[in-house]
Amino acid sequence: MLLAVDIGNTNVTIGLFRNGALSVTRRAATSAGATADELEMLLDGLLRLDDVAFADVGSIACASVVPALTASLEQVAERRERPLVIASAGTVPIPIRVDRPDQVGADRLVNALAAQRLYGSPAVVVDFGTATTLDCVAADGAYVGGAIAPGLELGLEALAARTAKLPRIELRTPDRAIGRDTVSAMQAGTVLGYQALAGGLLARVRSELAQAAGIAPGEVRAILTGGLSLAPWVRALEGIDAVDPDITLKGLAILHAEVAGGRPLRMELT
Repeated sequence: MLLAVDIGNTNVTIGLFRNGALSVTRRAATSAGATADELEMLLDGLLRLDDVAFADVGSIACASVVPALTASLEQVAERRERPLVIASAGTVPIPIRVDRPDQVGADRLVNALAAQRLYGSPAVVVDFGTATTLDCVAADGAYVGGAIAPGLELGLEALAARTAKLPRIELRTPDRAIGRDTVSAMQAGTVLGYQALAGGLLARVRSELAQAAGIAPGEVRAILTGGLSLAPWVRALEGIDAVDPDITLKGLAILHAEVAGGRPLRMELT
């Protein structure tokens, strides 16, 4: 059994893979200062929610953007005597054609790997998380960069925190772009505005990837992932080929199979 661990700035997400199939996922809030003992207790607790013990885990694969927790997980794996594969520019088995490969988030590289292996290339992965990232895979499977924008919920929190009269609101798509009160005006600006931001960036990077490959933009795969990828307003985005909230965990399973096992992983799309 493989334990895939995605350590993000907001959440720690785990997935259990049995014979290459994702059987369960769990999520907890990230505590960036957690010790190895605390992280071990967290992982053990999440596993026990599904009647799984750490002893059942054969190996671990991790993508982390929190260096302190990466180090803690390395300690956990060492004392549990479990092999650990950590995603990085040096371990993810795709070409990385950017100026500073070591500065690219591990989750972004893993998303690119999963997109190429599962959906084909060229492709764009749009990850709606704390930040919204677009990660681009060229026709030959290489990671070639992308774009980063503040996440939708991050923007709402900033509005509420940095203004005296703007409230925290429900994320709901308004009927009109012209709001008749403060709440509907904020919903128009955030939800409809974010649709325009995501759709505009997606169209632009799709066009650039298509031009490089000599194909039509519609032939560039577009995959959505992240915590907000299942939100109703996302359905308004045009030209989406797949919504795969677990693509990072799947990418970790693919990484583990190819790096630790030396073979490709056959995985059914759902």
